[in-house]
Amino acid sequence: MATTPQEVWQLLPRYQPLKILGAVAAMVVPAQIASYAYRKGLFVIAQSGKDLMILNDAKFRPKTW
Repeated sequence: MATTPQEVWQLLPRYQPLKILGAVAAMVVPAQIASYAYRKGLFVIAQSGKDLMILNDAKFRPKTW
């Protein structure tokens, strides 16, 4: 379920002064989905063995709300 920053701030008003960063996380992230999320400014998190790995490169700049 997607949650908008406005919904988060309405439910948790004490977090209004903070910036929100978004992410997509899954066990397997198809390249097309990862590319789309990257372009939208979202972190892409996928399983790598027993660990999780952020797939974004060093040039990535996250979108903030």
